[in-house]
Amino acid sequence: MTKSPDTTDAAPAGVSTTSSCDLTLAFLLLRVWLGLRAVLTGIDKWSTTVTVSKPLLDSSGNPDQSGAMVDLPEKIYGLAHYRAMPQSLQDRLDGEPLLPHFLTTPFYAGLGGALIILGLALLLGIKTRIALVLMGLLYIALTVGLILIKQDDGVAWLGIHMGLIAGALVLARHNRFTLTRN
Repeated sequence: MTKSPDTTDAAPAGVSTTSSCDLTLAFLLLRVWLGLRAVLTGIDKWSTTVTVSKPLLDSSGNPDQSGAMVDLPEKIYGLAHYRAMPQSLQDRLDGEPLLPHFLTTPFYAGLGGALIILGLALLLGIKTRIALVLMGLLYIALTVGLILIKQDDGVAWLGIHMGLIAGALVLARHNRFTLTRN
């Protein structure tokens, strides 16, 4: 019976038997996941839902002969639709005395763009460690607001993201497939 090369029972203390390829792939998966999450979340800041009237379809998929119309929600994207966060959440944050408007206004304005830029930096491998640290700081800033308005579910989600960022930083020395070396 032969043992696989990544068994750990025969390794001397302090010596890792995990292959460099495994660590590279682990980091790459984290980098892609965090990058996609940030880019898509940032792009979604420029979306809204509108109601569109469409003809009612019969069972064969043709417009109903009565000419009946139905109103359906449809998601659209556009520069005019930017919203850093849902209005109800922003109203709660605006009512928090520890979050002054002179800080929140520029934060709201830059949040979508910052998420897209940091996400693209991770996906493309541009200054990956710096992008991870900046993303972590951005998530910490979001966490502060959510703590103050007692949004514990959001705090927990951001805590998971912080754990992923910390894991990525630990694995960053195995970073490959990048545009810049950092």
